[in-house]
Amino acid sequence: MFSEHASRKVPSSFVVCRDGEAVPASLRGAMAAIGNFDGVHRGHQHLIGMAVKSGRPGAVVTFEPHPRAFFQPDKPLFRITPEPIKLAVMARLGLAGVFLRRFGKDLAALSAEEFVDVLHRDLHVSGVVIGHNFHFGRGREGNPARMQELCAARGMDCLIAPAVTQGTEPVSSSSIRTALEAGDVALANRLLGYRWFLQAEVRHGDKRGRDLGYPTANMRLSDDCRLHHGIYAVRANVGGRTVDGVASFGRRPTFDNGAPLLEVHLFDFTGDLYGRTLDVEFVGWIRGEQRFDGIEALIAQMDRDSAEARRMLAEDDTRSMIE
Repeated sequence: MFSEHASRKVPSSFVVCRDGEAVPASLRGAMAAIGNFDGVHRGHQHLIGMAVKSGRPGAVVTFEPHPRAFFQPDKPLFRITPEPIKLAVMARLGLAGVFLRRFGKDLAALSAEEFVDVLHRDLHVSGVVIGHNFHFGRGREGNPARMQELCAARGMDCLIAPAVTQGTEPVSSSSIRTALEAGDVALANRLLGYRWFLQAEVRHGDKRGRDLGYPTANMRLSDDCRLHHGIYAVRANVGGRTVDGVASFGRRPTFDNGAPLLEVHLFDFTGDLYGRTLDVEFVGWIRGEQRFDGIEALIAQMDRDSAEARRMLAEDDTRSMIE
């Protein structure tokens, strides 16, 4: 089950077909875009759009966990869109549904031909949409030309999508990770085509923000999150209502220099959020994390940060996937 938070406006007709489940009638004969789709960025959305506009049910074939986690388990991957968020974003793109395949040794061992047989025989898709650099099958033996050949032999269509670029550079999940690791959420959002967001549960903290006049919703993020430590303008969805705010992600060097924590102060909001899962969108970078010599200096800077966050949020018109 994907997130009920980011998916409040998901069409009731959108379905997720997992391994071992019968293909529902609504997905039989689908035109399916294939890929990992971490980020569901503008390039991914172009593939998905081609499937949706095909005149057949538009679907996606995607994989969890990310194949890199299988092939390189000792190298944690900063996921732009973990599974619940990825599915929630896809549900907003006009698709009939998603085929979610678990990636493990059995899937990794399939030859290119066997992989296409799965699409044709097991998933009953009538065609596929792939990227210009798509590789598939054991040892990445298959390429777009091979996919076209194998599909044609089975009476399936195969569309190949060109690269989508930002300036002269292709839009890619790697470029989005690099932007987030640098704190450049504005660039990440341009590459994504929507505001990058995450989900986390609000936990009890030391209540220090309340004493400073800035009560915060405190959230622990995934260990693989490599978002740059600093101060951000954010929006959060609280009970179906979007609330502006300012957030700090980092180790709190003025106080304890502890484990990384996301602390979100919501403007003009009162209420108990403990135990609730929030969707938090990142709109703009304000400054890096820093240590202050005293509480008064910290509060003065927090006042300036809040004013800057309000300015950024007032000017932002980026698409939202949680509203």
